[in-house]
Amino acid sequence: MANEQFFHFEDDGAIPNNPALNVLFYPAAFKENPQEIEEVFNRHNWLNSWRGGVFDYHHYHSNTHEALGVSAGSATLQLGGEQGEQVKVKAGDVVVLPAGTGHKKIEASADFEVIGAYPNGVSYNLKTGTPEERPYVLEDIQNTPLPQTDPVFGKNGPLQNQWK
Repeated sequence: MANEQFFHFEDDGAIPNNPALNVLFYPAAFKENPQEIEEVFNRHNWLNSWRGGVFDYHHYHSNTHEALGVSAGSATLQLGGEQGEQVKVKAGDVVVLPAGTGHKKIEASADFEVIGAYPNGVSYNLKTGTPEERPYVLEDIQNTPLPQTDPVFGKNGPLQNQWK
């Protein structure tokens, strides 16, 4: 895949982001058939999948990485917390968020839907950047194991080259 993009976000004091791993953005990865997203994620052992939207407040998961595949519509997502970057996504796009990476929905079309999944089906936690979360989330993020596969490309995807 030649058009993937990578983003790195620093800890902003509230949202820790991930000091070692980049966000992976695969535009149009499922352009031809967004309905295949969940099946492909699951086949590559990104499980505990769900369908829905993205919260409209900054949040992150300190105990797992997350893949978000846009199955319908379009949206603008804020990645990396307040100091992060706004990314426009549409049906067929995939964003892979390393543990600790802040994300929220800025705006979305009425039909916007994502499919989320986690390596090995880990049950995610939900963190919002409050000071009392701070001491243990940094350790959680550091101790989150690297996935064995890329959610889109399996054993030979950009994730294996980017996340080491």
